[in-house]
Amino acid sequence: MGTTGPIDLVIFDCDGVLVDSERLSIEVDRRVLADLGWELSHEQILHRFVGRSAAHFRAEVEAHLGRALPDAWETPYQPWYLAAFADELTAVDGVETALDEIKTATCVASSGTHAKIRRTLGMTRLLPRFDGRIFSADDVAHGKPAPDLFLHAAERLGVHPGRCVVVEDSRFGVRAARAAGMRVFGYAGGLTPSDWLEREGAVVFTDMRDLPRLMAR
Repeated sequence: MGTTGPIDLVIFDCDGVLVDSERLSIEVDRRVLADLGWELSHEQILHRFVGRSAAHFRAEVEAHLGRALPDAWETPYQPWYLAAFADELTAVDGVETALDEIKTATCVASSGTHAKIRRTLGMTRLLPRFDGRIFSADDVAHGKPAPDLFLHAAERLGVHPGRCVVVEDSRFGVRAARAAGMRVFGYAGGLTPSDWLEREGAVVFTDMRDLPRLMAR
């Protein structure tokens, strides 16, 4: 990965990095897609959609179905996600310990909407750690794997990309961070295979408690 100087900003993805939501979301995604007429396995959903924006999800569904979805197509399915999160959502194991030890400025840059990011961070009591420093794919023209979101976060916080590190758990997120000229740590303690992250150029780790030590190297 290389070192380009001191770290002035740590940019965290949200789903799968701060909140342990990917396993829950993938199961609900599977149910939603099946209801729409597209049967995909958990692995296929992981490969196609994890780390991508809601706009990408919708575009892929429309392409598969060969028709446009109505504007409010998601409304009937929102209670499915909310119920799954309310029952089982937790912070990623070890992330609070890591955040306590990291003294560098932090922020969140996620493919989720602002409402979703704030909701899941709030449910896991992580929101106060990032309030006012949350960036969404809704803020930029192109979501991950384009670098726009990470560059937007760095610009808003006044930090050069070369002095940022990104913590990601998806290959699309790693690709976006690398395209932005940032160093990347790939968290493989969740669903994404470590080799997916390594191939995209991340330094891979599996225990969030190790992140401060890795950053200090």
